[in-house]
Amino acid sequence: MVASVSTVAYLGLEARSVEVQVQLIPGLPAFNVVGLGDKAVGESRERVRGAIAAMGLALPPKRIVVNLSPADLPKEGSHFDLPIALALLAAMGVVDAETLADYVVVGELSLDARIAPSPGVLLAALHASEEGKGLVCPAAQGSEAAWAGSGVLAAPDILSLINHFKGHGLLGAPEPGEADDWVGGPDLRQVKGQETAKRALEIAAAGGHNMLMVGPPGAGKSLMASCLPGILPPLDAAEALEVSMVASVAGTLTGGRLTRNRPYRAPHHSASMAALVGGGLKVKPGEVSLAHLGVLFLDELPEFQRAVLDSLRQPLETGTVSVARANAHVTFPARVQLIAAMNPCRCGHLGDAALACSRAPKCAADYQAKVSGPLLDRIDLHVEVQAVSAADLVLPPPTEGSAEVGARVAAARAVQQGRYAGHPVRTNAEADGVLLEEVATPDEAGRKLLAQASEAMRLSARGYTRILRVARTIADLAGAEQVGRIHVAEALSYRRQAPRS
Repeated sequence: MVASVSTVAYLGLEARSVEVQVQLIPGLPAFNVVGLGDKAVGESRERVRGAIAAMGLALPPKRIVVNLSPADLPKEGSHFDLPIALALLAAMGVVDAETLADYVVVGELSLDARIAPSPGVLLAALHASEEGKGLVCPAAQGSEAAWAGSGVLAAPDILSLINHFKGHGLLGAPEPGEADDWVGGPDLRQVKGQETAKRALEIAAAGGHNMLMVGPPGAGKSLMASCLPGILPPLDAAEALEVSMVASVAGTLTGGRLTRNRPYRAPHHSASMAALVGGGLKVKPGEVSLAHLGVLFLDELPEFQRAVLDSLRQPLETGTVSVARANAHVTFPARVQLIAAMNPCRCGHLGDAALACSRAPKCAADYQAKVSGPLLDRIDLHVEVQAVSAADLVLPPPTEGSAEVGARVAAARAVQQGRYAGHPVRTNAEADGVLLEEVATPDEAGRKLLAQASEAMRLSARGYTRILRVARTIADLAGAEQVGRIHVAEALSYRRQAPRS
């Protein structure tokens, strides 16, 4: 007799069906797991054996073969423990195999038969809902799985699950976890001066543009970056689900709580390539994916390894990151706003003759050359942040804070939502090709200015496109239907000029 239980294998944000087949064969006692599983899957033998022994049951003195089908699909993780145990119990006649056919099962086992949490339960629940099945998962993750719909069995241990199937003690349906209230970051009123940088920050928030701030230490670059989530609109229901799916795979979704806050990730400049874009022995999402639909802040930009920074080129352009391995090709979403900050040179005081190092200005050229031109070309807004003087610090707080700026950003985002309805893009920063020409073609005066500036600034085709995107966002903030010369002029003022030979 062969007993089968359905489960899933995770490839990025995709859950693929896996059938756990268990067969008891006469012969010398053995317990073998086949089907291209990793070390965690192979070690499930001992966890399953211990959990069954903890319930007072003994494995039959036969050859036990567990097959994870399809056999050529790599399987990783400890969530195969519970489906293997249930399939084995069905083969032993403890559980009805036909009842298990209606469920997708995930969960890690403890040696005392408790069902422990495992990453990716939300993806498994969505997959089970698409297949028209219920989901069996750990009790600690029942509120997470409940977001995908009904039919969820969240059991604290195997014994309670068996009693439920036999009708001796029914398990209650879990309730979806509470959604966290929207919480903004620091208020923009804390930023003294820096009106140009705050204007650029508003444009970046309104259109979803990437931004680089260059200025001396203590000028407020990091503070302004941390203010950005507070002026961005909260996640809608679909976006919150996308963000939660990434967090579920990464194992950072606690208590089944979905959030309306946009992610804000600020990795240290010592981060490796796998930490930033994803990868590792077991491919996991990196910082650029954990910041999906939110903000990725890279402080001290030139201090990152150059190869690590250049690995961001493709995610910034496509909104996805692909991690290729010999046995798998995994894709994670990575539609982020890149906000970067850097000093003008290593000493940080290029413009101050009293504080600048003896190698100025050559040290500035060497320091800024650590960031490649192609990466800088993908950043829409380049802002020079000036040092804050003592006179600026004693000024009263600005009249406008995050609430007022956030209201204008929300209005501009609402315009874009209506404009791009029916299109896969959400913001001006994502518009491209024919769609961008339709919505962002300037008037005659704006076209002339853009043509002249393209020649004088030696803009690349990508730079030209990004000027149009920023100009469209500036026009949206101004409530203008068509992009005009004044909008193009302001967009050009934020563009980094190509170095001249």
